Amino acid sequence: MILVGTSGWQYKDWRGRFYPEKLPQRLWLEHYASCFATVEVNNAFYRLPERSTFEQWRARTPDDFCVAVKMSRYLTHIKRLRDPEEPVERFLSRATALGDRLGPVLVQLPPTLRADPAALDRVLALFPPEVKVAVEPRHDTWWTDETRAVLEKRNAALSWADRKGRPVTPLWRTADWGYLRLHEGRATPWPRYGRAALRSWLDRIDQSVNTYVYFNNDPGGAATVNAAELAAAARRRGQDVTRAPGP
Repeated sequence: MILVGTSGWQYKDWRGRFYPEKLPQRLWLEHYASCFATVEVNNAFYRLPERSTFEQWRARTPDDFCVAVKMSRYLTHIKRLRDPEEPVERFLSRATALGDRLGPVLVQLPPTLRADPAALDRVLALFPPEVKVAVEPRHDTWWTDETRAVLEKRNAALSWADRKGRPVTPLWRTADWGYLRLHEGRATPWPRYGRAALRSWLDRIDQSVNTYVYFNNDPGGAATVNAAELAAAARRRGQDVTRAPGP
């Protein structure tokens, strides 16, 4: 199953494109959840919401909705994976208020952080088995057998990433599920992806496992357009995919 959505839903320039012109912003999440079955929350990276906010998101979304949450930058960019116990405990104490709506946790590492597989392993060991964790390293020193072994041991997915239609990470399969982030396409209008690029990613996705796909090319509503196009292309192939509006 492909679970397709976007990285966030609160973008003012989506009004009149994805959101009806007169729909109040306080109802945008409900509208989004009627169109897509999953979303990736990026603002938790900058400022971790209170537990009550996660509770509200759960109450406002349907039973089949899934929220992926980006780990707070306090762990990844300030602590740089050191002393992870308190940051992970605090994150889980809040995000688990989503209950069965909680999807993968994305641990995005800073581009200046060199490989430290042992530190990464200590972080991953703190998450309970029922919480999926995707890891997005961004320094080339991470691309080693040792890193891959840590991810496989913890059933953590390497977050595949794309920019301008090209993978910027190895296409390792390290878990019994997958995670893909699409940042910027090469089609017009910018930053959309073209149909050939979307087909290429569908070719790479393992259909035997659940794969979360999030479009992070939000300017001008490109993310919603491409998410809908990817879903439509998957359906034409007979692939299972979660709901999305018509392209």
